[in-house]
Amino acid sequence: MITLKAPAKINLVLEILGKRADGYHEIKSIMQAVSLFDVLSFSEAPDIGMSCSVPELQSDNNLVLKAARILKQVSGYPGGALITLEKTIPWEAGLGGGSSDAAAALTGLNRLWSLALSREKLAEIAADIGSDVPFFIYGGTCLSEGRGEKIVQLPDMGKTWFVLLKPALPGQVGKTGRLYGLIGQHQYTGGEYTGRMKQSIGAGLEYTGLYNVFDNVVSDAYPGLGRYFDILSKAGAGEIHLAGSGPVLFTALQDEKKAREIYDRVKVEDVQAYLVSSVPGDVVGY
Repeated sequence: MITLKAPAKINLVLEILGKRADGYHEIKSIMQAVSLFDVLSFSEAPDIGMSCSVPELQSDNNLVLKAARILKQVSGYPGGALITLEKTIPWEAGLGGGSSDAAAALTGLNRLWSLALSREKLAEIAADIGSDVPFFIYGGTCLSEGRGEKIVQLPDMGKTWFVLLKPALPGQVGKTGRLYGLIGQHQYTGGEYTGRMKQSIGAGLEYTGLYNVFDNVVSDAYPGLGRYFDILSKAGAGEIHLAGSGPVLFTALQDEKKAREIYDRVKVEDVQAYLVSSVPGDVVGY
């Protein structure tokens, strides 16, 4: 049996550069893996099957099964696998849990089936599963371009702590598409936020310039989210941003003690919160 941890992610920067002819949006983003993990186990079986700790995610549409079937088809492997998925990362939250699970499925099955596919080949396959999936093949700190499928590994950022707050808001079907629909051309940028963040990480400096384009439309996208901004702010958080497409919010700190203090104050409010840290690329387990 093979067991892998699948990390959540934070978008330190997320910019939309414009809309492409194929209907997708051109983006630039700096993505960071964080220490909130799902756990996947893989064992040999005649056919592909999955068991999930969350019944509502036990679906034929789960990206883990999609990844397994695509890899089996591409590789021509004759057998199957039983995949066990233990969920911890909140789903439909902007943390990339489903995409991370799919990437872990590709990585785990590549090892279980002794396929010896390169990381680059797995990332190529991952792009057909979802825009965020290639990032999780690499993990750590990465530049993401195109519709999100073009990945460039960056130096691991210095240890950073994140307080995550998951609002108790109703789920939204197609929330990411709706968010893109709320963004106007005047909110497109040219990659300058990404460039500054990339430069500071590359120089080993403290990160500067967190940015998420979806912060501009957060009140329209998530009615009631303001209460959760207030909880984080009153707890001592400085900058507060959406994690990806949300609705999870985060604040980032270099000081672990300060991060723990904010987390402890947030938890008093009886909300779903997490204290996590940045994790390097070698955690992915390729």
